[in-house]
Amino acid sequence: MKLLQVPTANLEERIKEELEENPALELSEDDHDDNLEEPREESENGEEDFEIDGSEEDYDSLDISDYVMEGDDEVGDYKLRDDNYPEADDNKVIPYRVETTFHDMLADQLGMLKLDDRTRKIAEQIVGSIDDDGYLRRETTSIQDDLAFRQNIEVTEDELESIIEKIQQFDPPGVCARNLQECLLLQLKRKLAVGKNVKMAIDVLSNYFDEFTKKHYDKILDLDLTMRNSKKSSTRLSN
Repeated sequence: MKLLQVPTANLEERIKEELEENPALELSEDDHDDNLEEPREESENGEEDFEIDGSEEDYDSLDISDYVMEGDDEVGDYKLRDDNYPEADDNKVIPYRVETTFHDMLADQLGMLKLDDRTRKIAEQIVGSIDDDGYLRRETTSIQDDLAFRQNIEVTEDELESIIEKIQQFDPPGVCARNLQECLLLQLKRKLAVGKNVKMAIDVLSNYFDEFTKKHYDKILDLDLTMRNSKKSSTRLSN
């Protein structure tokens, strides 16, 4: 490629230098003369092909578009590599995101309980009935019917409630609650050992939940005071 870029005027001098430096090379004068006297060929349309004599001006007048085919503008792989960290391209690994779903987390906690096969099937049915937001909105009777028809397991309502209470001890606090009131109470009972204010909050949610949701705090205070006085009067009468 370097020889092709050398102008014709300097080509013969370069060839002589190569012959002097490398004795294994020989010059065939017949081929040399034929190449120099080779006539110009005509193209198919009758015009003579332009033959470059190797001068610098001829190379400047070349139209590169005649020698570049369509599709040659694709970016080579070597241009896309990072020269500073070549090993990063060779050892590149596509990461896969692994997630644990909400029900998978409940199933893992269920697996830590020591249950017999029958109780475990009932518990799995309950866990499968929990919605994605953590609430158990399916009626107890419906869960009983599902167990009877699909699992061929007869279960009483009390037995079902006992298993539900065990699942309500799972994380996150408040899971498997049937409504917002039960969900808040389950969370507060986890904090029952914190102090007196938690017990007071449990009393408010247990006895005055409707007033609490409507933010009737003054009414809650009045009702609570009335209830306390009523309890004191009952205690005095009994004594």
